[in-house]
Amino acid sequence: MLRLSLVALTALGVAPLGVGGALPQADGPRPPADAPAALFDAADPLAITLTADFNAIAKERGEKKSPHPGVLSYVTPGGDSVSLNVSLHTRGHYRLRICQFPPLKVEFEKNASAHTLFAHQGELKLVVQCRDNRANTNYLLEEYLIYRVYNLVTPRSFRARLTRVTYVDATGRRQPETRYGFFLENDGRMAQRNRTHVVDTKGVIQSQTDPSQMGLVGVFEYLIGNTDWSVAALHNIVLIEDTTGGLYPVPYDFDWSGVIAPPYAVPDSRLGIRTVRDRLYRSYCRTAAELAPVFAAFNAVKDSIYALYRGQEDLERGRVERALGYYDEFYRTINDPRRVKREFIESCVPG
Repeated sequence: MLRLSLVALTALGVAPLGVGGALPQADGPRPPADAPAALFDAADPLAITLTADFNAIAKERGEKKSPHPGVLSYVTPGGDSVSLNVSLHTRGHYRLRICQFPPLKVEFEKNASAHTLFAHQGELKLVVQCRDNRANTNYLLEEYLIYRVYNLVTPRSFRARLTRVTYVDATGRRQPETRYGFFLENDGRMAQRNRTHVVDTKGVIQSQTDPSQMGLVGVFEYLIGNTDWSVAALHNIVLIEDTTGGLYPVPYDFDWSGVIAPPYAVPDSRLGIRTVRDRLYRSYCRTAAELAPVFAAFNAVKDSIYALYRGQEDLERGRVERALGYYDEFYRTINDPRRVKREFIESCVPG
C-alpha cells in the first residue's frame, strides 16, 4: 500500500472531494403532561411521520438552506399521538449534491416540544437514506452502527437513534414513502452531557488535545477505515472543552468509511491509498506502550461490537459478515506487535 510522506501528512488538514406551500397547523391530542424517556436513551427504532413540501426541500442543494414548515408526528408507547410543528432544511455538502434524498436538519419549537420525546433538543440532524434501494438501506444501517460502536468505547461520542420515517408530501403530489433514517445528537447536547462546551476554533492540532481521547479517535478511525477527517480543519470533528481547558475531539460523519465503502466514497489522492478499504492511521506518533491502553479499550468491547452487527434487524447478513471480516483484520493487527509497528508506529504522523 502506498504511503504519503510524513512531512505532507503533518498538516492533517486535507479533506477529500469529498416553493413550499403553507402547511396546516399540527393537530391531534396534546402531548402528555409527563415527560417521556429521553430520545437517545432507547435503542429500538422510532417510527415518525414527517409532513412537508419535500419537492421544494429537495430543490435546495446549494449553500443557501431556507427553512420549510413541517409537522413531525409519532405515537407514544402508551398510544398517545403527538404532533409537533417543525422547521426543515437541507444540510451537508457531498451527500447533499449526490443523493436523491437530501440530509435534513429538524428544528423544534422549545415550548411545544417541552413534554415530548424531543424535549430540550432544539435542532437535530436527520441522516437519511441517500437513495431508496436495498444497498442504501444497508449503508444507512451500517453508518448508524458505527456511532453505536464508538459509544461503546467512550461517552465523548455522538449518540444516534434509529428511525423509520414516513415522508408525507404536503402538496399531495407524491405518495408517502417509508425509509430508515437516524437522528444524531446535537453538538451542544453532546457537550453538555460530557460537562464540556463546544469550541469552534480551527487550527488546533492533534497534539494539543487530550492524549487519551486523541488516541481513541485515531485508532477508531483506523478501525472503521475512515480517512475523511481532520482535527485542525474541524472536518467531521467537533472539539469540546472542559473547565480545565482540556480539549477533546469527537468524530462524526462516517459514510466514507472503508467498512461501508459506498460506491461514491474515494480517498483523497494525497493520502496515497487506492480505496477507502485501505486503512491508514492518521494520528500522531506513539510508542507501543502508549498505544497499549488504547488497544485494550477496543479489545474490551470487541464482543459487544460484533453483537451489535449480528443483532441489527434488516441489515443483510452478507453485509454483516463483510463488516465483521473487516474488523477481524483490525483485531489481528492491534494484537500483533509486528503489525502494530508497521501500521501505527512506522506510519504515524510526527506530532
